[in-house]
Amino acid sequence: MKIMLTGATGFIGKSLVFELLQQNFNVSIAVRQKTNLFPCKVKQFVVGDFGDNPDFSASLAKVDCVIHLAGRAHVIDKIKTSELNGFRNINRDLTLHLAKQAIDSGVKRFLFLSSIGVNGNQNNKPFLETDTPNPQESYAISKYEAEQDLMRLSQDTGLEVAIIRPPLVYGYGAPGNFGRLVKWVGAKLILPLPLGSVKNARSLIAIDNLVSFIITCIAHKNAANEVFLISDREDLSTTQLLRKIAKAFNKKIFLLPVPVQLMIFMAGFLGRRADAIRLFSSLRVDSSKAKELLDWNPKITMDEQLLKIAKAQK
Repeated sequence: MKIMLTGATGFIGKSLVFELLQQNFNVSIAVRQKTNLFPCKVKQFVVGDFGDNPDFSASLAKVDCVIHLAGRAHVIDKIKTSELNGFRNINRDLTLHLAKQAIDSGVKRFLFLSSIGVNGNQNNKPFLETDTPNPQESYAISKYEAEQDLMRLSQDTGLEVAIIRPPLVYGYGAPGNFGRLVKWVGAKLILPLPLGSVKNARSLIAIDNLVSFIITCIAHKNAANEVFLISDREDLSTTQLLRKIAKAFNKKIFLLPVPVQLMIFMAGFLGRRADAIRLFSSLRVDSSKAKELLDWNPKITMDEQLLKIAKAQK
């Protein structure tokens, strides 16, 4: 089966390409510029800047499935018109542009990596695929609009679409907050953090599990025209996560039991109250649909993935 990816040089994309090769898929990638990350059998198609409506036609020839990972990266901020338009240009408009060219080239299935932010950025009970979307930030809004465009295109053309909304993805080389936590735990001098009393509950997904699920969606007949929330099925607090990372690295950490409400109060003086509330809130997902519809289960536990990260850091 022939697969074409965008976003292949990113954190998720790199892991996915190598696993696809391991499973003997025929892999090609559309890239802004040529890369030396992959072996020669990965055919590269240089299409230039993704914001300029590139021509993907050459990369789509005889392709069975497109996996669209490329996008403008997530930032947490208030919704601003100029910022929202920037996200829409890449995350929404490019997605539709690629999907239309895929249809013209005879592609049967289109996998789109969206975001749990489409459901919202906090909850008191786990999100479900059937919940009313409630995107709060520009990034999530642009992803949701792309989902809507893809589903309309699917209805009009018969293109099989599968949409995946992962929560925070972690693994070796992960960017963002998780990468900063790993860097802190792995430092020679570990300074105390005021995170010893955070009792939230958050869903995460290991990079190995996300890659496994994406590959499951490539050919499974029940994945067509569905939305999936996906996780490790091991919800835990920020405090518990830090302790698990430290255990994997065989490090002692110092977490001060500062009350969450006090930290939110102090963040208010810095103009970051909303960010603090988001950081300390819960965000859980119910990924039972993946099990029921696709018979998918996580292939690796959180502890196992964290050990892989620790070994890779040495």
